[in-house]
Amino acid sequence: MPVPSARGARRVGAETVDQLRRSVSRRMAQLLARDPDRMAKAVELGFVRREWLDNPGDEQISSATPVDVLERWLERSVEQRPSTVAALGLSAIQILSASADDEAPEGIPDTLTIVFTDLEGFTSFTATEGDEAASLLLADHQRAVGPIVRSRGGRIIKHLGDGLLATFSSPEAGVLAGLELVETAPDPLRLRVGVHVGEVLVMRYHDVVGHVVNVSARVTESARGGEVLATEAVRDATGPMEGVAYGRLRRRTLKGISEVVRVSPVTRA
Repeated sequence: MPVPSARGARRVGAETVDQLRRSVSRRMAQLLARDPDRMAKAVELGFVRREWLDNPGDEQISSATPVDVLERWLERSVEQRPSTVAALGLSAIQILSASADDEAPEGIPDTLTIVFTDLEGFTSFTATEGDEAASLLLADHQRAVGPIVRSRGGRIIKHLGDGLLATFSSPEAGVLAGLELVETAPDPLRLRVGVHVGEVLVMRYHDVVGHVVNVSARVTESARGGEVLATEAVRDATGPMEGVAYGRLRRRTLKGISEVVRVSPVTRA
């Protein structure tokens, strides 16, 4: 009987370890799937990725760092219990960011997907129903959108009245989050979403500035209630996506934007 070479033995060992890893991954995914609430929380906090749940044998289980997980947990805590901010005296997210970025220079360029949202009709709702009803509606809405953004690996940069600015590392994540976000609109209002991708300047506390941010904001303003609008750059960057349909590209002249921007409505296929 021939003696296996050292290279062959290493290959067999690596294949055995890989098979074991795949088996354990599938088993873990099955266990999480039995408890949807626990699974959703694990995804939101970054312990596991949605892609890993869909294909546990081949996908990376998580890309979040320990700091990312802690940041998401703090952000979630503030949404669920706003009194957390008062107890700390400062924004929990800014405290965490300051400790991580104290020595980092501002204005670092990075390519990100920018998502803006806006609640259509919120001003009229406030005038009709009163400030207290509007405040309660907005608080409920913010608790609904936070988990969606985090579960797609995104970061809420700031709440802008009745909307928000969020960033995602990939255009696919931004598009999928946008489709989920429009479904969170509190009755009788409708949410509109704009998505753009490109190079932005990342500032202190993860804030972002630049032309790409401005374009995304204007795209959102041009959307109808209940609509997700993505720019041509987003459509080109994602290519065909399973479960997602892009409509016909249309030229839009946006306020304060010198160039004509082509946008496409995005829907579930």
